[in-house]
Amino acid sequence: MWHQLAVAAALATDPRPQPGFDHAEFDRLLRTHVLDGMVDYDAFAADPGFDRYLGQLAATDPAGWARDEQLAFWLNAYNAYTIRLIVKHRERGSIRNINRALGLFKGLGPWAEKLVVVGGTTYDLETVEQQIIRPTFREPRIHFALVCAAMGCPPLRSEAYRGADLERQLEDQSRIFLTQSPDKNRVDLARRTVWVSEVFKFNDYAKDFGGSDATIMRFIAHYYPAGPERDLLESGSAKLAYTKYDWTLNSQEQARKRAASVGRGR
Repeated sequence: MWHQLAVAAALATDPRPQPGFDHAEFDRLLRTHVLDGMVDYDAFAADPGFDRYLGQLAATDPAGWARDEQLAFWLNAYNAYTIRLIVKHRERGSIRNINRALGLFKGLGPWAEKLVVVGGTTYDLETVEQQIIRPTFREPRIHFALVCAAMGCPPLRSEAYRGADLERQLEDQSRIFLTQSPDKNRVDLARRTVWVSEVFKFNDYAKDFGGSDATIMRFIAHYYPAGPERDLLESGSAKLAYTKYDWTLNSQEQARKRAASVGRGR
């Protein structure tokens, strides 16, 4: 709770822009090692720029920056340290294999490992999301920007988040996830059913979208052009159903294997 209070206090008392912090290194890494949302984890492990960027995060306290600068910083930190978690454990199948024994997670499994260092303080990924980002910024679109290293997640952007561009980036990220990934989110007019990712029900996330099936559908409607799909979404009267979440690692290697399997007709 104190994390949330500290960030909220900083936002309320000192709305200055961030003092020269540059996400250029992470931006380069993402542009170089992420393709169509799929990550080359081996390349991240071998790139000295990755440790340099993590070192920048570890030495920087974003308190006191403008809201969008703080949120962009924490989004990048979450995504960068998620990649760091995969690299550290040399996991290439699924993030859910990390900190798991006999089929059970140790605590919260990968999300409870304390490896996120920001401003000299060490956090776990769960704390960053649930005690800093989610309650402090109260921005539902963060659920399409935080990427938990799975194919079922929203795609990882090939660019870093930046305060000055954050509104555009969050809108674009939401539109891509909600309208261009039919295996995750789609509108079935014939059956009057709206299929959505389980992102909308993990950890009671539905509250961030209004708390009901109807408010979730109306949120999604914003990203559809005028037409029957949007009309159905705005009515809030369709059935809401959930697509199966794919926990396969969002790696370029896994994407190649999947493409090869499809090519063989399997």
